[in-house]
Amino acid sequence: MTGHRIASHKEWMADRKKLLLAEKRFTRLRDRLNEQRRDLPWESVEKEYVFDGPRGSVSLADLFDGCSQLIVYHAMFNPDTATESTPYTKDAACQVCSFWMDEFDGITVHLKHRDVTLVAASRAPYRKIASYKKRMGWNFTWVSSGNTDFNLDYGASFEAEQVAAGKALYNYVIQDPWFAEREGLSVFSKDGKGNVYHTYSTYARGIDMVNLAYQYLDLVPKGRDEGGQGLYWVRRHDEYVSE
Repeated sequence: MTGHRIASHKEWMADRKKLLLAEKRFTRLRDRLNEQRRDLPWESVEKEYVFDGPRGSVSLADLFDGCSQLIVYHAMFNPDTATESTPYTKDAACQVCSFWMDEFDGITVHLKHRDVTLVAASRAPYRKIASYKKRMGWNFTWVSSGNTDFNLDYGASFEAEQVAAGKALYNYVIQDPWFAEREGLSVFSKDGKGNVYHTYSTYARGIDMVNLAYQYLDLVPKGRDEGGQGLYWVRRHDEYVSE
């Protein structure tokens, strides 16, 4: 933080206005990108997926909960594949996914008023999910997809042999997935006849855009301050130690 250039108010205003022009170009580019995303073709969801949740067994169509648009966050939590090296344990979801999910409760009511339901899905049994949700103090809907191929089909979970070989389709390329679970987000639409369509999925840094805390960090002088190490600093919100 030391040694930063100090300017007069007049100089500061001149530089700020230059940056404003770049910000406006970025905003217009983002608007065009969002339009391209909405213009993607849809694919019909033909497979039946049954999830386990707070109301028992529910279908993918049920998860829309009265809306025509559904966002599913693929949260990394699978006790069967948890090891000392995974960012999730047998009893707790990934701390990085938890960082993302910390923000869900505050926005679900607003999304509902724009015809959107937001839920999370993981391969952990629902009893494990419910226990961790209680620990974290969350209220959003989070279901278990452990008895389905849902997370596998939508590119957020991988077979053991793929992980062992370091080769799986993740984020639309063949690469080492690192773990049996990875972060991601998928979007679905349902028409008046009840037909469900997959409209979009994104993974890895593609989900940065839905992390509110990161958007705030990008505004401050230190930025994300990660030094190229990524999310090394993130903890579950009840695990930070006061210094």
